[in-house]
Amino acid sequence: MKQKCVFLDRDGVLNQDLDGYLYQVEEMIIPEGVVEGLQQMKNAGYLLIVVTNQAGIAKGLYTREDVLKCHQYFQEQCGYLLDDLYYCSHHPDYDSRSLMRKPGSLMLEKAIAKYDIDITASWMVGDRDRDMQAGKRAGVQTIHLTPDPNKSAGDKHASNFLAATQLVIQTP
Repeated sequence: MKQKCVFLDRDGVLNQDLDGYLYQVEEMIIPEGVVEGLQQMKNAGYLLIVVTNQAGIAKGLYTREDVLKCHQYFQEQCGYLLDDLYYCSHHPDYDSRSLMRKPGSLMLEKAIAKYDIDITASWMVGDRDRDMQAGKRAGVQTIHLTPDPNKSAGDKHASNFLAATQLVIQTP
């Protein structure tokens, strides 16, 4: 049986976005409502998969190990609710172009194939237009986290993570 999934951007969705790059555990701040929202989605039967661009690796600012340490820390903070992590370490100006990099949809497509995901029952939650583009390319519904609904590029918009969670679990 196919599974339903919520694809999640990392920076600006699961943790507060910084002006620079987040690669140190000490700088990771998990906004209020995120862990609760993840738990509600998990209880509703969704796989939870992170899809994140990590161009700082290509730029030489941090390593893959730094990304994995941050992911591990987040998992510890949320009770290991996340099912998988996909990240793109490339940037076209620094190393190479990659279909993995959002707005490309290859990270989502790889997870869809690996986990036999039903795209008609799945979502992408992100805070940037490129997250919405990746989700739409993969054929999933999109929720744009933005305080301004007029700037939303998603199928739906939410002002915070718990509001996005309600949109996911209340949609048949």
